[in-house]
Amino acid sequence: MSFKENLREAIDFCGIEQKELANKANISLRNIENYLRENASIPSADKAVRIAQVLGVTVEYLVTGENPVTKKSAGVESEIRQLIHALNGLPINKQHIVIKNALYLTGIIKEEKARDTARVLPECVLTLPRQGQ
Repeated sequence: MSFKENLREAIDFCGIEQKELANKANISLRNIENYLRENASIPSADKAVRIAQVLGVTVEYLVTGENPVTKKSAGVESEIRQLIHALNGLPINKQHIVIKNALYLTGIIKEEKARDTARVLPECVLTLPRQGQ
């Protein structure tokens, strides 16, 4: 993947707005927008370092797409990045299933809502525990 694509993925993962990234990295919004355009420019090394620090990734990741984890963001965050990357590779209906399962397992949605998803999407691999388990 290109710098532009890796930057976009890191921004999306962090849920940060371009303006917020620009402010935190002390880079103009116009520069951030330029890095994300079709004929994107690549920032200088010092700007790439500041962007990477704000996004919690390595400069290597922004440039090559490899080794995204900094020492600060190792562990669970790395697994979350891998999960999001895998989720993005699924068809939208399968993404919906995975998200509903996660929301159910964390208690954000109730069992009835999760079961409704299984009825609407019969290919759903949702396995809900029976009452009392």
